[in-house]
Amino acid sequence: MLMDKPRRGYWCECWTEVLTGSEPSELRASFDAYTASQADRWVAVALRTISPALDADASDEAWAWLYEGRIQTRHALSRMQPCTVSVTHASTRITWTIRPVLFVPLAHRQGIELPACAHDFKHQTFSSPR
Repeated sequence: MLMDKPRRGYWCECWTEVLTGSEPSELRASFDAYTASQADRWVAVALRTISPALDADASDEAWAWLYEGRIQTRHALSRMQPCTVSVTHASTRITWTIRPVLFVPLAHRQGIELPACAHDFKHQTFSSPR
């Protein structure tokens, strides 16, 4: 039994990629946002937090997005379009992705038997956004 209707929102991720090696990209954080402003605010807070530790070029990239690119991002998100924000610090690229999604409510697990498909779940690995 579903408790609520599906709800539109945004799935946000932060990935890092070492550019000088063969290490795979790594998912560092994820966040579920229910509005465009929550989604772009998540990226903005992260960029403001790390900007003092970034090299000059990466800091400039971060602040350019905060002052100019954020407006374009918010407009794209309001049209339910995916967005990507990246900065490159030394040999590491940090990428935030924001994708429109439909959040589907979960079945209540108390007192009912789960559908057969619930037992078919297989753990999936995530690949880097490209």
